[in-house]
Amino acid sequence: MSLDREELLSTAADVLTRRPTSSMDDIAKAAGISRATLHRHFAGREALVRALEQLGLRHLDAALDAARTQEGDAADAVRRLITETEPLAGFLGFLVTENQLFEPGEQHPGWTRIDERISALFQRGQREGAFRIDLSPAWLTEALYALITASAWAVQDGRVAARDSVRMTTELLLGGVRRSSEE
Repeated sequence: MSLDREELLSTAADVLTRRPTSSMDDIAKAAGISRATLHRHFAGREALVRALEQLGLRHLDAALDAARTQEGDAADAVRRLITETEPLAGFLGFLVTENQLFEPGEQHPGWTRIDERISALFQRGQREGAFRIDLSPAWLTEALYALITASAWAVQDGRVAARDSVRMTTELLLGGVRRSSEE
């Protein structure tokens, strides 16, 4: 039987998104393979997480492309971005948390690229006068990540309906970022 690496990573992402403390045994079992087979592909949890990081970065790049963040009104672009990243929210939350264990004080160049793309959207909104200028684009990018992951965890815990998560995340973020008419 041929084992597709992308399928294996997808299964691992699903398992770890639902239960971040899952063991390599749990992941192997979910993938229908032995732990030894999993270890032939990934020497350990860190190697698996690194491969998942690459997968996550590819998915986030694709979500940013699909959101067309350079097009139209900046607030509408933020809405599209949240909609496109919502399916990745739990996975994003896992990656952000897990990578802090492996990379204290340093950042993978792929994350830097993603941060820059999202930050550019907030900068554009600020230049257009739609978004507050007293909040840095870097802070707004971090706030976006935090809200997306918090939303995923709330859905996962059954505290928020999945159908409401995009709207609630979008409205909370845009409610805080929009420039008021008094400014």
